Amino acid sequence: MKVTVYGSGCITCKGLGSALNEAAHELGIEDLEIEQVCDINRMIEEGVWTPPAMGIDGEVVFTGRIPDVEEIKEILKNRK
Repeated sequence: MKVTVYGSGCITCKGLGSALNEAAHELGIEDLEIEQVCDINRMIEEGVWTPPAMGIDGEVVFTGRIPDVEEIKEILKNRK
């Protein structure tokens, strides 16, 4: 599973990355590939207008907020 974190690399975006890692760890997902996208042009091309955002396997699943670990776990479980 490839997860893309979209954002400038600010503390908010890093918080999303931390929550994502925690959720994956709690679910026992070991094959998670995480990509950080900071390029604004690529974000726009992929439909992200309000970072932070997260995509899974090329599909943006949320934008403009950091969901809690439980919500991220639900998103990941539905994509397994």
